[in-house]
Amino acid sequence: MSGVWTFKNGVMRLVENPQGETSSRKKALVHLPSGEVVSSYSMLEEILTGLGWERYYGRDPDLFQFHKRSSIDLISLPGDFSKFNSVHMYDIVIKNPNIFHVRDT
Repeated sequence: MSGVWTFKNGVMRLVENPQGETSSRKKALVHLPSGEVVSSYSMLEEILTGLGWERYYGRDPDLFQFHKRSSIDLISLPGDFSKFNSVHMYDIVIKNPNIFHVRDT
């Protein structure tokens, strides 16, 4: 994961391409057991549900969230799949080791 961490309005965020360079590569979240690229939230929800994650309906309708009853982990994703980026992908990978992988497309 490369980029610059910024702090704005109380939120820490990774800016992956602070210079606006066109050489940055797009990332894809891959489900390792099937070898498929996660291409939608419905696909991701099906996989996460099978791993014991439950959909969390919080106060913010612009977030797509999952939690596990057996842990304090929470996965928070933007409501719009087009805003799903590598920071979100790596969060999923860390919370589901050996199930997902992030690769360059």
